[in-house]
Amino acid sequence: MTLIGGLPAHVLLVHAIVVLGPLVAFGVVLSALWPVARVRLVWPTLVLAAVLLVLTPVTTDAGEWLEQQLGESPRIETHADLGETMPWVVIALFVAALLVAAVHVLIARERIPAARARIVTVIVAVVAVIIAVGAVVQVYRVGESGSRAVWEGRVP
Repeated sequence: MTLIGGLPAHVLLVHAIVVLGPLVAFGVVLSALWPVARVRLVWPTLVLAAVLLVLTPVTTDAGEWLEQQLGESPRIETHADLGETMPWVVIALFVAALLVAAVHVLIARERIPAARARIVTVIVAVVAVIIAVGAVVQVYRVGESGSRAVWEGRVP
């Protein structure tokens, strides 16, 4: 995908990543830490994580095409290097959402003994929070470097 309505697809698709990344991270954290929220948010969060999983490589591919059109620049190169990490970050975030959902189902079906449910939930919550925070930080880093590549020196 290269153009959407005459505009570079990357410029449009990146907004979905910037919104969905932190939204999914927030849903994962809430679902991992708060049982009442988990009941309502675990499935929508998992679906949004899957959407993010599909959109991220499409967005990075569109970004690679745009990079070729713009030519070499240290700022664009920095952004591209950081952007190449996003598929891995999003995979980790999807796995965290999947783990939270799996624990939710296993506890609801009493497949995890009550004595172990608490420790399993805590371990998954710690992993989920670490991944979610890392994902939000990386979305910020990639987005900020892209903004600098486009706007630094152009706006007073």
